[in-house]
Amino acid sequence: MISIAQPIIGKKEKQLVKEVLNSKMLASGKYVECFEKSFAKYCGAKFAIASVNGTTALHTALLMNGIKENDKVITTPFSFIATSNSILFCNAKPIFADICPKTFNIDPNSLEKLLEKEKNVKAVVIVHLYGLPCDMSAILKLKKKYKFKLIEDACQAHGAEYKNKKVGTFGDACAFSFYATKNMMMGEGGITLTNDEKSYKYGKQIINHGRDGHSIFTVLGYNYRLTNLAAAIGIAQLEILDINTKKRIANAHKYNEAFKNLEFIESPFVPKDCKHVYHQYTVRIAANKREEFMNYLKSNGISSGIYYDTVLYKQPFYKQLGYADGICLNAQKAAKEVVSIPVHPLLSKSDVEKIIRTVKSYKK
Repeated sequence: MISIAQPIIGKKEKQLVKEVLNSKMLASGKYVECFEKSFAKYCGAKFAIASVNGTTALHTALLMNGIKENDKVITTPFSFIATSNSILFCNAKPIFADICPKTFNIDPNSLEKLLEKEKNVKAVVIVHLYGLPCDMSAILKLKKKYKFKLIEDACQAHGAEYKNKKVGTFGDACAFSFYATKNMMMGEGGITLTNDEKSYKYGKQIINHGRDGHSIFTVLGYNYRLTNLAAAIGIAQLEILDINTKKRIANAHKYNEAFKNLEFIESPFVPKDCKHVYHQYTVRIAANKREEFMNYLKSNGISSGIYYDTVLYKQPFYKQLGYADGICLNAQKAAKEVVSIPVHPLLSKSDVEKIIRTVKSYKK
């Protein structure tokens, strides 16, 4: 079976983990500090705060920017649930804007309608979904006009670029995830980026129990610290990120060329100003054919996945919070049609050829 995702673990990862084990300094320390500096430099940010996963990184980003109880925060309903849950962790209120049908990212037009309707929106959390940057020019214009805090959820977008600038530094803060299936991984891990020194210092307290000095605790904090063991893997992964991204893009381009004349499948749309890093290669299949198509792939030894089959406000817990059905119709339609197929760097040439041959042979 050709897997939908597969972590890459090389000699450097094993070597650095062994170094940490031999040092006997397993908790947060110099490897974490090294990783923070290296990843911040890679993205073009001034400061980085490593934490235990992407969810804690996003929660930290929101808290750093003053999000508190009853604040209104607009986001997309077409993402992993951690995006909106992080807003709830702050006791704030998620408000959902619809997506652009072509990119699956938050639609600036839908966003502006909400900003006009909802007064005193404190923040907007955008998601660079599947590895494709959002329309940052339009979103930054709205930020300037409506004066909200902008948080980037780049948990699927390591190395993605908008107008030759890496995502992660367009907003007031950004969160990345290093879960085992991400474009670069630590098994678990996250990082928050910012260019604001005051926010950075507060964020460092948030992830370390609110500590200010060895035995002084001045704010409410959490135990979100990353370990040296995880950071060691991250240091090695960062060194090969660009190489592996090129492989993902090359695989995606082969699919794009092969599928362009197939009527039953809609390949990913990439605006000219964007570098898509293909955390997922996500296509659209007619809703009434999706299950059949996925079963067909499976019968031919090819895994596939649905990210995501339910918009966030239709999840059982969110229904309890009073969210109505039908508020983001583009997102709901996408949830019924999207399918992701393998695109990861460990695919062999024969794997890619088999996937192409199998998809092209599908009879709808």
